[in-house]
Amino acid sequence: MNQALLTWIAIVGVSLTTIATRGSFVVFGSRLQLHPQIEKALRFAPAAALGALVLPALLLRHGHVDFSLANQRLIAAFIAALIMWRFKSMIWTIVVGMGIATLMRLMS
Repeated sequence: MNQALLTWIAIVGVSLTTIATRGSFVVFGSRLQLHPQIEKALRFAPAAALGALVLPALLLRHGHVDFSLANQRLIAAFIAALIMWRFKSMIWTIVVGMGIATLMRLMS
């Protein structure tokens, strides 16, 4: 089969799957009742998605996992996490985390 045709089949298939899964909530609305355990598990989906986006950016350097003190992003994130734990303030967490990351980048 032609490579271009396979690409288009994949694009159409993924598009239809996306439309079907997202559209099901619109079509079925409140008539669709999820099991309480599923609803409870879905509450953690945003945090899991955020972790899946953020952790590789923090841990990967030059294609390898780096837990060393040379990993400036990881150090800044750790300090920001301590600020969040101690003060429970999102704005201070962002300010301190970005400030530490900027200072470390300028000093290196």
